[in-house]
Amino acid sequence: MIFSKVFSPKSVILNLQSEEKDELFEELVQAIYTANPTLDREEALASVRERESKMSTGIMHSIGVPHGNSKSVKGCIGAVGISRRGIDYDALDGQPVHFVFMLICGEGEDELHLEVLKELAVVLQDKQFIEELRELKDPQEVYDLLCRSEQ
Repeated sequence: MIFSKVFSPKSVILNLQSEEKDELFEELVQAIYTANPTLDREEALASVRERESKMSTGIMHSIGVPHGNSKSVKGCIGAVGISRRGIDYDALDGQPVHFVFMLICGEGEDELHLEVLKELAVVLQDKQFIEELRELKDPQEVYDLLCRSEQ
């Protein structure tokens, strides 16, 4: 049950306001901070931007998985964002991103970081999961779907 520890209904944004990637990162880091007020927002944001500068985390079919590390985090915390319009993300497939799963993991938590990324990769390849996610209207429903998806 990794997702139940990483995500929270408080860090789910159903209608992202961002129209471009850098705004998106700020919006999602703020959502994580709202759910986890001990997060060092500036450090987390810088880490995500640094990772993104190496290669786009817009991985497939309208999905982005930006991630980074922060000394202020123990374990791994995250946010989910859904954009109805789509965000210009420089994704690998050149398409806009509609679903974003941001992860901020503690420094030295490489094994957990990879485990969460791996589990997300498996879930995000399920077309039924994405279709269900597209229809949800409540942050708790998104959180519940994520938690059910790993069973």
